[in-house]
Amino acid sequence: MEADILMDVGLLRNYDLYQYLLETSVYPREADYLKEIRALTSTHPMAVMGTNPDSGQLMALLLKLINAKRTIEIGVFTGYSLLLTALTIPEDGKITAIDLDRSSYEIGLPIIKKAGVGHKIDFIESAALPVLEKLLEDHDNHGTFDFAFVDADKHNYVEYHEKLLGLLKPGGIVIYDNTLWAGTVTMPEDSVPPVLLPFRKPVMELNKYLAADARIQICQVPVGDGMTICRRL
Repeated sequence: MEADILMDVGLLRNYDLYQYLLETSVYPREADYLKEIRALTSTHPMAVMGTNPDSGQLMALLLKLINAKRTIEIGVFTGYSLLLTALTIPEDGKITAIDLDRSSYEIGLPIIKKAGVGHKIDFIESAALPVLEKLLEDHDNHGTFDFAFVDADKHNYVEYHEKLLGLLKPGGIVIYDNTLWAGTVTMPEDSVPPVLLPFRKPVMELNKYLAADARIQICQVPVGDGMTICRRL
């Protein structure tokens, strides 16, 4: 419960200010299909795993800025960020979407189909690393993806990063979600809610790793639960 409260208002820790941000700049621009999938996700026991709408707004802007057409998503859950990407990329764009749990994806799938963008999505029910390794085995995939979004098991983020850099084209963007982990990255370990503790250290290790990686340009932003935007040099 404490972790849900920490994440429900993003990192602002001020409900009124966060609601102002959402109601003024985010909700009026949010597509009806996204509102629908967000409302459906809110009924899920693990609704906190859904992508924040303000994070989605930033993602959509970046997708448009780089004219993304071929993308990867690691960690799909009910599909808010997946639907957002599918609505944003061109009609002939393609998303390789990877998640261990198809059942969560199928919660949002009827809305994705209703939005008319299901044909853009190749959903793969699998651990992500084997899929990335298989993509890299085909040299025609090297440097061909425009964009990646990672919101999955934090223990593997560094390994995902190494694989994704081989797939992203120069100028391509990868976004890592939850990189401020409900603000726990600055908390003493003994004060971190137990439910958040297992991923705190992997997130902190990722942040140091990305900051030292000369192959990318980065910007870590306090949107949602913290997002690190990496541009492939």
